[in-house]
Amino acid sequence: MKQKILILHGWGGSDFPHWQSWLSGEIAKDYGCVSFLKLSNPDFPNKNEWIEELTEELKNFKPNIVVCHSLANILWFHLCNELKITKIEKLFLVAPPSLECKVEELKSFFPCKIPTNLYAKEALLVASTNDPYMSLDEASLLASSLGVEMVILQNAGHINTDGGYGEWPWMLEEIKNISQ
Repeated sequence: MKQKILILHGWGGSDFPHWQSWLSGEIAKDYGCVSFLKLSNPDFPNKNEWIEELTEELKNFKPNIVVCHSLANILWFHLCNELKITKIEKLFLVAPPSLECKVEELKSFFPCKIPTNLYAKEALLVASTNDPYMSLDEASLLASSLGVEMVILQNAGHINTDGGYGEWPWMLEEIKNISQ
């Protein structure tokens, strides 16, 4: 079965040269089926609007793999807590922010409770030792609470362009390994 990969950006989007933009292009180059959903108003996001847009995309695109970065993780958590959604094969939770985030522009997303069901057969949390939006201790606690494995990147910041993540071959390989 051909995999369908949905990529979800966080606050501010993930335009080139961000790894999500690169990943989308790499998947498409191999004739992979990818949706890099541009959520509305990424600099001043609204949880209810993003939930509506994501719900519509899930219904129409029907992905097998979802790759979340930053605020998209919190969006996924809200969707899991509020709605029953179709289970996917694999969920990547990359650089989630603290569930106690106090950034004014993101206030509609918080507080957020940890979901009891991620609607994924398998999930992986990817965190950095020096992410300014979530400490490694918080990430470890989150992974444990979710019952998922965690990969720790050394000094990768928020795992974005500023942290050196334009191209990210590891993530592409992870997805290709699922697709085989």
